[in-house]
Order: sequence, then structure tokens, then C-alpha cells
Amino acid sequence: MTDTATIDALKAYEPELIAIRRDIHRHPETAFEEVRTAALVADRLRSWGIAVTEGLAGTGVVGTLKGKRAGQRAIGLRADLDALHITETPGRAHGSTVAGKMHACGHDGHTTMLLGAARYLAEHPDFGGTVHFIFQPAEEGFGGGRVMVNEGLFDRFPVDAVYGMHNMPGIPVGRFATRTGGLMAAADSWTVTFRGTGGHGGAGAHLATDATIPQAHFVLALQTIIGRNVPAIETGVLSVGYLAGGAYNSPNIIPAEVVVRGTARSYKPQIRDLLEQRLTELAHTLAGAYGCSAEVEYERRYPPLVTHAEQTAIAAAAAATLVGEDNVDADVAPLTGAEDFSFMLEARPGGFMLIGNGVEPDGSFHNLHTPQYDFNDSILTLGASYWVSLARQELRA
Repeated sequence: MTDTATIDALKAYEPELIAIRRDIHRHPETAFEEVRTAALVADRLRSWGIAVTEGLAGTGVVGTLKGKRAGQRAIGLRADLDALHITETPGRAHGSTVAGKMHACGHDGHTTMLLGAARYLAEHPDFGGTVHFIFQPAEEGFGGGRVMVNEGLFDRFPVDAVYGMHNMPGIPVGRFATRTGGLMAAADSWTVTFRGTGGHGGAGAHLATDATIPQAHFVLALQTIIGRNVPAIETGVLSVGYLAGGAYNSPNIIPAEVVVRGTARSYKPQIRDLLEQRLTELAHTLAGAYGCSAEVEYERRYPPLVTHAEQTAIAAAAAATLVGEDNVDADVAPLTGAEDFSFMLEARPGGFMLIGNGVEPDGSFHNLHTPQYDFNDSILTLGASYWVSLARQELRA
């Protein structure tokens, strides 16, 4: 039997939640600059009688709420605050008002769903223990989760378990998905700089050491790492996201330097090591074969997001309470996206839930990190209800 009462109760908040979500959407703030968003969050939490701590990781906010029943357990519920450097497709009444920035990943919705849960639990504190509402900055590539942990998040706000959630386009509204173990991949960044002598592309090409040639072979050879070095039953991704060399207005000049940048994704430490090793070897070998040199920088950014069995079972049960077991996939296929909630899961046991953001009847949807994407306001109350259900599951209300 599903719990429709919680969803119905939170429906009363829906107009306000939509207004909050769209206000945040209109005013996107990127990593560690979420001053306005953090102030909005802190003001709302205080208005509901929740104790607020500001300034962790610069713009992070933590709200603390104790239940009225006896209990010593504490849990953390985390949402992310930041937007992306993407120009939004125009036409929405609530579209971004900041040039070149938008909430293209739904963090506006994540923040709003957790606010909705905070308000409900403040008004209905029928649980035993403590809930810490964690609003984290800088998820998008700057490791705000790592910064919060390193600045003592769980020393100042001890928890027995910590949970995160992310919307997922392509999963229908009313469905949830999670898994035990590796749910999202490790995300690394790499840069290879090929250097030669450069030269005149017409009169002196035969005298030049041309850095564009090892660069071209390197981009092609990258995929042999996935196809011939990574075991077929394992997962690895290597992609190029940036190429630069020479001057646009001087196409007759062979550049002396070409820069290639990209991303690497993996789950297992040995595959992560392999990607770094082979990428480095290929860069140096190919550069040397053409009389050039290569400089390789490989940065390990986010570890894989690995959930814990006990907390994943609790999270799945909390979702099933709302939508039924048939609408909860507790063994979804791993994703090669990345999430810096992984740092929190390295520090404390916990779980991570995907909530369906919707899909059109023809199977189409606007994916995350695209100019057309928008968070689906119709799932705000369901997401807030999930957080409430999870708190009750964990704190035995």
C-alpha cells in the first residue's frame, strides 16, 4: 500500500515550490558563487524554525532539525546549488537572466525538493533523531562535496548515513532507480601538450617539426585503449573535449604547440590506472615518432560513486512506499556520468537515488547539460516526499 498522504500533504506546497525553483532558475550561480541561492536557502530554513549554519565550503548551507521523539541517530540529506556555464535556449518565462549560465542539470530542482522536505519535517517532526539538510556548492566540476568533507562537514554535523538524489531525464515521472555498489563513474581530466618547432606551412614545411601530426594520431589512438587495453567486460571511456593550436588568421603557419584536453571515466581503480598509464605512453611514443615532445597532465577529479547495501535498501524502500515496488528499479545499470557526492559516500555510508524527470511518448527527452533541458516541476512534490519518506525510514517515525 502506497503512502499517498505525504504526497497529498506536500501538494499543498507545490505553488510555492514551483515559485522557488523558477526563481533559482532565473538567477543561476556557478561554482562557489552561489551567494544569492545560499541566502535564499538559509532564509527559508530559518523561517521554518530550522537551525542554520552558513559558510561551509564558502557558500554551503546546513540546516539541522531534531525530531520530537527520542532517538540518537542522525542522517544527512544533500542537494546541490550550482549552475553551469551554458547558454539556455530562449523562450521560457522563467529562463536564465544571466548570460552564459543556466541550471542545465536540475540543481534548482534538487535544492527546491530538499527545501520542501525540510519545511514538511519542521512542521511534522514526528521522528526520532536528527536530520541535517546539506546544501552543497560547486558540484559541477569543482568538487564542492570534497571541500565540505575536508572542512569538517561530518565532524561538525555527525551522521550515521548520508543520502543524495539526482533527477534523470529519460526515466518516466513516478519512477525511481538506484543500485548497490558503483552507480556513477570516476571522472578524471587530462591535458596533452604536443610541442614541435613549427614553421612555414608552404615554403618551409619540410624543415618543420609538426606537432599537429602526433596530435592527430593520438586522438585516433586513444580509442585503442578502450578497444584493446580495457577488458571487454569492464567499463572505460576516453573522450576529447578540446583541441587548440595555431592562429586562426595564420593558416599557412604550422603551430609549434597543439593542446588536446579530454575526460576519462572508469569504475575500478585498476582501470583508472590503466587509462592514465596508456594515455601517457601513447602521447610520448607518438610525439617521439614524429620528432616532437609531449607533456601530459592527468588529474584525478571525482572518485566513483559507490553506494552501500544497507542504505540503498532503505532508500529503495522509501521510494517504494510512495510509488510501489514496481516503480523502483533497485538494480539500474551503472552510469558513466560522475557526481561529487562520491566524496561524501567515501566518508560515510549512504545511498543515492535517481528520480525520473520524464520522457515524451516518442521516447525523446532533453538531456542534462544541454541548452534545452529544464527541470520538471511536476516532480517537485514527489521528490520532497521521497526525502520525507527516507527520513521516516531511517529515523523510525
